[in-house]
Amino acid sequence: MQNKNYINNEWVDASDGQTFDVENPYTEETIDQVPNSKKKDVDRAVLAAKSSWKDWKNIGSLEMRDLLREVAVKSRAHDREIARAITHESGKPLIECLDEIEWIASIFEYYSEIGRDQRGRVVAPVTPRSMSMVVKEAYGVVGCIVPWNYPLLLMAWKTAPALAAGNTVVVKPSEITPLSIIRWLEIACDHLPKGILNMITGARDTGAALVEHPDTRVIAFTGSVETGKKIAAMAAKQLKKTSLELGGNDPIIICDDVDVSIAAKGTAWGGFLNAGQVCTSLERVFVMESIADDFTEAVVEEAKKVRLGDPMHGQTDMGPLASIMQLDKAEKKVKRARSEGARLLCGGDRPNEFEKGYFYNPTVFDQVTSEMEMMNVETFGPILPIQKVKDLGEAIELSNNSQYGLGCNIYTNDMEKAFTAADDIKAGSFWINDPLTDNEAAPFGGMKMSGGGRELGIEGLDEFREPKHILIDYKIREKEYWFPYDLDEGRKT
Repeated sequence: MQNKNYINNEWVDASDGQTFDVENPYTEETIDQVPNSKKKDVDRAVLAAKSSWKDWKNIGSLEMRDLLREVAVKSRAHDREIARAITHESGKPLIECLDEIEWIASIFEYYSEIGRDQRGRVVAPVTPRSMSMVVKEAYGVVGCIVPWNYPLLLMAWKTAPALAAGNTVVVKPSEITPLSIIRWLEIACDHLPKGILNMITGARDTGAALVEHPDTRVIAFTGSVETGKKIAAMAAKQLKKTSLELGGNDPIIICDDVDVSIAAKGTAWGGFLNAGQVCTSLERVFVMESIADDFTEAVVEEAKKVRLGDPMHGQTDMGPLASIMQLDKAEKKVKRARSEGARLLCGGDRPNEFEKGYFYNPTVFDQVTSEMEMMNVETFGPILPIQKVKDLGEAIELSNNSQYGLGCNIYTNDMEKAFTAADDIKAGSFWINDPLTDNEAAPFGGMKMSGGGRELGIEGLDEFREPKHILIDYKIREKEYWFPYDLDEGRKT
């Protein structure tokens, strides 16, 4: 594997030769080293993207379609190889990583088609024998800053529509998970024209240089609220467009008309998927009082069934957290919750059976109040707090009582309740009886402090296109409203 930067379809070291280590969170061992890129390397990558943009934006739609579709074909053909790379550096179970490869293949297929579907619209003319067209054009060079929890999926959510819209791209992976993107580029992207898709590895300074570069016209970022604020401020200095998918503290409402067993299974999966390291993880559980005890007991039983272990093993449900930093955050959140009076029902510690690895047991709390820290900030770990509510109205009020607005979930057989909650809760995605399921043809993104802009769907394509109005008169002719003016004679406009 080429553990280097990918610039203009070439594998190159950082300009100063510096590197940093990538760790396996299961073994706590260094896997490999990648370039620690600096501003000079960013400049080189952006220049390659800028130089290739004119040819790429003018490429025929059928050729564009075939090139992007081939990315999907190659990704599927080498799914296990790429998935293993994700597992090694993230700790995510192999089965979840295989799902990730299928998802990115579907995304590239989707945008390969809708990217050539339409480029604008015709507007009714102001005057006879004329026409107004609105065309949607590529911005130019797009900088994509990608998180570690779904390193390939969230990269694809950005790069596929950006390329389909006619832009060229520079990707900056997370320093935790750069190797899987490198392997994917090697396998699935070697047929793409030179310079349209580039990648540089590095830390925060590398990302800052990409944001501040005068030739990047759009910055697409997924990550924390605090980092998103900094990116928005840097981009604003150049009036640069941003697409920001930020944190969440997503609620799920459990109504009293559900099958408690199924609702508990779904809640446990939505809370512990990828060890809770999902932006739309279920992090606040609001359950109706009449079924609260039964539901809580069922969730605890489901949590105890979750099988921790080697993420490469086919029967592992949950691997380690992605880094020692994430483990430390989980431990601090649990300690804080207990000090605030929440009752620990299971988990709350590291498992004894592993000598190494950043493992943390699936954790469930009840006797939770909305004032507690974990009900107000993103958790990003395998921790489920359960709070009793009197009715749907209280659940809606508490769900909205948050700075975040990424996603929301409900379990109910009553569609009036479901759609009342969907109408009244401020969130970019709302799931009814099916937590966390995405659809590449439908938009994804947050409200409030969870960000702005959308990924996926036609909306995701439009994030990387800007509209231009073109007015056409069928014939060159003198206009009645030109000079000279004569107010007494009247004037047509």
